[in-house]
Parts: sequence; C-alpha cells; structure tokens
Amino acid sequence: MEETETTRVPRGLLMLRTLAMPADTNPWGDVFGGWLLSQMDIAAGLMAGEVAKGRSATVAVDGVVFRRPVAVGETVSIFAELTTVGRTSMTIQLEVWARDLVHNYSDQEEFVTEGTFHYVAVNDEGRPRMIEHNPPFVIR
Repeated sequence: MEETETTRVPRGLLMLRTLAMPADTNPWGDVFGGWLLSQMDIAAGLMAGEVAKGRSATVAVDGVVFRRPVAVGETVSIFAELTTVGRTSMTIQLEVWARDLVHNYSDQEEFVTEGTFHYVAVNDEGRPRMIEHNPPFVIR
C-alpha cells in the first residue's frame, strides 16, 4: 500500500516531546522556525550522544522543510532515525509531528517538519574520535 499524508506514521524513535508555549512564537501565534530547529537539534543530539557513547557535535543540517506552522498549545513530538554511521560521524533523519492538546484537542498527530542532521563524535578537546558502533538503534 502506498503511503499518503493521511496514512503516514512517524518514522524512528521518539526522542523528544514538548509543548509550544507563547514565548516560542511570533506575533501571529506560530512557533518560530528557529525554536523548532533548536528542538530538532536537541533530539538529534540525544541520539548522537547515545550512538557515540559520549560527546558529539552538530556539523551540518540539510533539507529542513517546514510543511505547516506549529501553534501555541500544540505538542511537538520529534522522531529520530539513524541513517548512517561512519568512522567518526553519523547522520540522523528527523520528523516532527504535532497535535493540539490545548485549544482544539486532537488525538491525531500531523507531520509538520523534517530535516537531516549530521554529527561528529568528539573527544574532550573537541577533536573527532572513533565511534564504537554497537548502538541500540536501527539503521535503515
């Protein structure tokens, strides 16, 4: 069966769930894209730290697409999928889903944003280090 926007389900592991608050929004009540990107970086960083078994650093972000605005009162769920692991680096695909729990309750999440985050495992001096690859994550 072909996946459509109405049949699509989140891919990956739930890494972060948070609530969009008034301080996170522009004057029209939509969440700032930068706030959403920072939440995505936190979620990807959590996965990167587990894969690297320690400190890691964001080195690039690709293909971020904002599909629809996120409003105050929506719960934002960020799912992460480890797509590649190299000698010192890893690539993590993120999907952001949202649903209203405050103003107009919905039990259906909507796909709102996606992006690819690239990380490097680093040592205490901030230099790249080898990843011992035995993560509990599935690589697609």
